Amino acid sequence: MEDSIRKITILHSNDIHGDFLPKMVDGKETGGLARLAGYVNKIRREKENVLYAMAGDMFRGSVIDSEFEGLSTIDLMNNLRPDVATIGNHEVDYGFAHLLFLEKCAKFPIVNANLFITMNNSRVFTPYVNIDVGGVRIMFIGILTEEVLASTKTEKIIGTFIDLESAAKEVGIICDNYRTVRTDLTVLLTHIGYENDLKLAELLDKDWGVDMIIGGHSHTFLDEPAYVNGIPIVQAGTGSGVIGQIDLQYDTEARKPLDFRWKCVPINEDTAPVDEVMDDLIDSYRTQTDTKYKRVVTRWARKLTHPSREQETEMGNLYADVMVDDASYDIMLFGSGSIRKKELGPVIEYQDMVENTPFDDVIYMVEVTGAQWRRIVQHLMRDDAWIGETEFYQVSRGVRIVYRKSTHTIEELSFNDKPVTDDMRLKLGLQAYHYKNFDDFFGIPLEEVRKNMKPRVVATSQNNIIEEYFTNNAGLDAKIEGRITVLE
Repeated sequence: MEDSIRKITILHSNDIHGDFLPKMVDGKETGGLARLAGYVNKIRREKENVLYAMAGDMFRGSVIDSEFEGLSTIDLMNNLRPDVATIGNHEVDYGFAHLLFLEKCAKFPIVNANLFITMNNSRVFTPYVNIDVGGVRIMFIGILTEEVLASTKTEKIIGTFIDLESAAKEVGIICDNYRTVRTDLTVLLTHIGYENDLKLAELLDKDWGVDMIIGGHSHTFLDEPAYVNGIPIVQAGTGSGVIGQIDLQYDTEARKPLDFRWKCVPINEDTAPVDEVMDDLIDSYRTQTDTKYKRVVTRWARKLTHPSREQETEMGNLYADVMVDDASYDIMLFGSGSIRKKELGPVIEYQDMVENTPFDDVIYMVEVTGAQWRRIVQHLMRDDAWIGETEFYQVSRGVRIVYRKSTHTIEELSFNDKPVTDDMRLKLGLQAYHYKNFDDFFGIPLEEVRKNMKPRVVATSQNNIIEEYFTNNAGLDAKIEGRITVLE
């Protein structure tokens, strides 16, 4: 019996987002790719059958990534040596054609089953990969979030199965066609968010034989796996400061996994040595970027925070106000997800600035009636907003929204201390990403809004506005003012 038991370890990361450099947390050097690589290499030395999987969003968040448009990240990942990866929504940020080029540079397989060319319905990537470890064959299938559609709106030849039912069906197609008698374990490597992983697991047919889901996208930190339909679901938060670790035994005679154990391991000086090769490689990129990015832009009055996307924040208020200052529109809706750091300041270097708002975007202006603005706010505050399933926005000064969750009602909607009336006209500033997905993100047809005024571009670069304002205004501060108040 013991001869038929194989011990297998699967390490996994997700949403690293350019978190390449270590930080000091509670007096310990924490995270950074050099220590993450050190931990992966240590486990590979200590255990026999080890695989390392990445569940999407390697890119964005660091000037080391953006300065080289992801080529540096692929180089770093090649040195980290994952055995398999899937793509996330931010993998398309530099353009779809560039993603295909980056894939050619990767020395590890990148799998995705539900991104396809719409003209002939052919898949863009290899949908799965089989990896043999310790005499056990493991099939990894990649599944992507529907958010990729938002990033590729202008690329009409690219599509994805946008609902979970279709994604589940695609898993069935892969399993029915390519899962053979030689397949011992089937793993879904997803980038659809924790809540959607739970829903997807419920839709999976037991006969497809899916054994586990390793997820990403929602930046969810777990204390233990979730089980749905008998399938364990795990995710490792975000960044390089943690790594997920699955330890299981597989019975080759009974053809089933045994003793599934999972933990989320902190990456710090107590748990992980520094990999010197990775450290030197990161330093070589940092040397090239420091000259350009290590200059002080401004100094804020104090450190500001952005702890959650689904609420009014200090940094959110500051950025929304910067964008509306001397603008031709009344209200700026600044995407919460556009602000990438949870805290920043008081000294702001150019690197901090561009890493905090890496998605430099065109600004559009649209005009809405008061009735349409109320419909938009009602849509933004729907239940999905509180579980990270929708876009959320930081609003500029003068806006006041009071919303009660339990009754789904807007109890107050005002602008500049005046109640918003149905016939009022308001001009909104929107980043291009949100403008191009207007119908989905705001719950109202853009064509209806166009009748009020033809939308137009009012700025070609949000970061040009931010940098100019920061440079000429020292001591900036912002506080929570009750612009968005959510009652339970």
